[in-house]
Amino acid sequence: MATLNDIIKEFAALVWGLPLLILLIGGGLYLLIYSRFLPFRFIGHAFQVLRGKYDNPNDPGEITHFQALTTALSATVGMGNIAGVAVAIAIGGPGAVFWMWVSAIIGMATKFFTSTLAVLYRGKDSEGQLQGGPMYFIVKGLGKKWKPLAVMFSVCGLVGALPIFNVNQLTQAINDILLAPNHIEVGFTSSLIIGLILVVITSIVILGGLDRISKTASKLVPAMVGLYFILVVFILAVNVQEIPKYMGMIFSNAFTAQNFKGDNFLGGAVGGLILLGIRRGAFSNEAGIGTAPMAHGAAKTAEPIREGLVAMLGPAIDTLVVCTLTALAILVTGVWQTSDANGVSLTASAFAHDMPGVGKYLLLLCIFVFSISSLFSYAYYGTKCMSFLFGADKKHYYNYFYIGSIILGATTSLSLMINLIDGFFALMAIPTMVATLIMAPRVLARVKVYVANLKNA
Repeated sequence: MATLNDIIKEFAALVWGLPLLILLIGGGLYLLIYSRFLPFRFIGHAFQVLRGKYDNPNDPGEITHFQALTTALSATVGMGNIAGVAVAIAIGGPGAVFWMWVSAIIGMATKFFTSTLAVLYRGKDSEGQLQGGPMYFIVKGLGKKWKPLAVMFSVCGLVGALPIFNVNQLTQAINDILLAPNHIEVGFTSSLIIGLILVVITSIVILGGLDRISKTASKLVPAMVGLYFILVVFILAVNVQEIPKYMGMIFSNAFTAQNFKGDNFLGGAVGGLILLGIRRGAFSNEAGIGTAPMAHGAAKTAEPIREGLVAMLGPAIDTLVVCTLTALAILVTGVWQTSDANGVSLTASAFAHDMPGVGKYLLLLCIFVFSISSLFSYAYYGTKCMSFLFGADKKHYYNYFYIGSIILGATTSLSLMINLIDGFFALMAIPTMVATLIMAPRVLARVKVYVANLKNA
């Protein structure tokens, strides 16, 4: 078992290594330049679409633009934004944040192209329902001979969408922040109870299908992002004199590779710092992985470009807003220099520093809602992959398997399973990005028609 564990660990590290980051970031940078920085030129128009200005109830699809975005965000806004940012700062100092921003800006272009394709090449499942996502735009856009790539995406999605890592981290946060400090015994029993509670909540939502998932996400996600924003703004207001100093350090340290002790990070290798920040950003906003296009592909619209514009707002909200809030809270409170804590515990220390007593519990509430909402979305992604591979009439079987894995995630710390899921999740990016780069000219051709129609409207 130890040997197998080491093999799986190496597999996850290899998959999330330099080649994947080159595909995600290099591919995304190409798309950003190729589109002549379209995300920035059309960001105002994207918000108009999101607000429903162009909605038509007769358009094909299941959910609104807003519900599609919040469903996708409910998967990406989670532990990566709260624990992942803390890990990046603890290892690489403030400079890591700059490279997370770079990842988000590039990710906006990737999300635009992948989600446009998800609507442009929607397919039908075995029950005749309209579906979108990388597996459908690969087959519909590139032809049947490319189906092995679509099958690869779906098989990896079945494993990559399992919630074991997310549940494991949430259970740990509840045990460490809520139970242990209040002298409640932490162990298998407490973790099992947490797991059972998560099973009940998740089952109620995911067994109701996409309609219930999207409606729940559209209420939970904006509310929690709003609460998180208010909490961090309070922390920043208390430490307002520290903000200019740390904003300056985010930029200056991005090119010096010094950690918080003033030591040269990775021997002064700026490349190591860039990889750390970009990997954390890519892991957080999931641009290029192919999950978000499955949600955006279900949007009620007849215009693919509109959905692509809405989708590109995801990395901006996820990384440029939520991750930056977390980073500034950790930096201005000084806990990153004085605490040995890492991950979610470091973020909790920042909240407890300026909001003693209630701070860490309010953070836990945000973590709980962010994590639980991601459980809803990943279940939907898994059933989409199951439906593509085995038929829509079999997709409900995935939900039962998914629910069972929640208990496993809560009660065990199987690094083997977590690394396996992490690796398969990353592998989803290969078919997604390859197909997107091949079909990028088709998206740009649609953009030209869309812009011409806007001018003539």
